Amino acid sequence: MSRIDTAVDKELERRIEQSSSEEEKTKLQSLMGKIAIANAKVAYQRYKQVFHGERFAELKAKGAQLQRPLWASTSTKNPAYPDIYYVEALIGRETIDTMPPATIVAFREHGRARVTIEDNLDEERRRLARLEEIGISLDQVTAHVLADGVRLFVEPFEKLLQTIESRANDIRNRPRSSGVATD
Repeated sequence: MSRIDTAVDKELERRIEQSSSEEEKTKLQSLMGKIAIANAKVAYQRYKQVFHGERFAELKAKGAQLQRPLWASTSTKNPAYPDIYYVEALIGRETIDTMPPATIVAFREHGRARVTIEDNLDEERRRLARLEEIGISLDQVTAHVLADGVRLFVEPFEKLLQTIESRANDIRNRPRSSGVATD
């Protein structure tokens, strides 16, 4: 979640710096930190259409299971936003939120557990439309974030595999003792 806003906010900030129009700056600033939540809320509506519609009801009757939405990276990266910003905005039935320990602690301390995933849907849709109107493609942003995210997981995984392989080779190449005690 926060990776989406980080990427969009960076582009919005660049455009705000370049803009000479106060009206344009205000329009751009109104989108700061708002796109990830808007996108998730709209995605949740799509989820409901798919998994609570007639077609899936037939599949469910045959044993199909729900594929629940998972909100990832819900810790707040931007210190300008509240520490439980994404968590509180995306509470909904049949959803999963992967929170790091610090975010869990923060939510326990001052969070409010109430269903929020369907709040302000019309405004969320307008925000996404405004983003496209100003020429920022959410599809391009999410593709970039996805590629970066995959890279951030693949590189350490490959390093781990190399370490395991190296240690396995070390073990294979160790001189073996005969197991016979000598004086």
